[in-house]
Amino acid sequence: MIRTGFEASAALGMITIGQAPRNDVAPYLLRQLEGRARLIQAGVLDGWSEEEIKDRLAPGPGDYALTSRLADGGAAVVARDKVLPILQGKIDAMEAEGIRQFLLLCTGVFPGLRTRSSFLIEPDRILTPAVAALAGGRRLGVICPLEEQADSLTDKFAEYGLRPVFAAASPYTGAEEDFNRAARTLQGRADVLLLDCMGYTERHRESIARASGRPVILSNTLMSKLVSEILA
Repeated sequence: MIRTGFEASAALGMITIGQAPRNDVAPYLLRQLEGRARLIQAGVLDGWSEEEIKDRLAPGPGDYALTSRLADGGAAVVARDKVLPILQGKIDAMEAEGIRQFLLLCTGVFPGLRTRSSFLIEPDRILTPAVAALAGGRRLGVICPLEEQADSLTDKFAEYGLRPVFAAASPYTGAEEDFNRAARTLQGRADVLLLDCMGYTERHRESIARASGRPVILSNTLMSKLVSEILA
């Protein structure tokens, strides 16, 4: 596990589906925490080689696909059901070390995750209803990392009465043109846009807002603010 930030009375365990440390998004969270908690990072794929990930965790047809950042800045695509036991093991191990608050660094849906007594913050359970409230009656456009994720995301939003339109651009491997293309895909079809992955950064939001002319909700910024309120 990787520990960052100032010592404080609380610790927040942040678990990424990829590899720790997440130097791309951790600064957003630390800035919101303002020293109230130290950040302890762990990754589901810590210690895994790219070859092992492809051989043992890659999604097959119909699998719920996830993508996340590797330590070298690259990205991996994995099947949710294949990484769920590893993710649960990370939670169990960190809880055994005394961590009482966890943040899952992924907006995907993870059925069945549990803790013995700690507080587990799953962004999907918080962000989706919050976005529904923020969008109001406006048309929602969702940008996600992988095109094949659109089908699995439809049910997540439908639970809150939303029928978004989708486009794809990876926060890890996408180029500027990929984000411009995603913005163009949603032009005239959406009034407010959501970057639905914790890996998107302020740079991505600015790019999409500039290309689309629409307000853009950044998942990790919104989640960081909400987590900071919980820890306050």
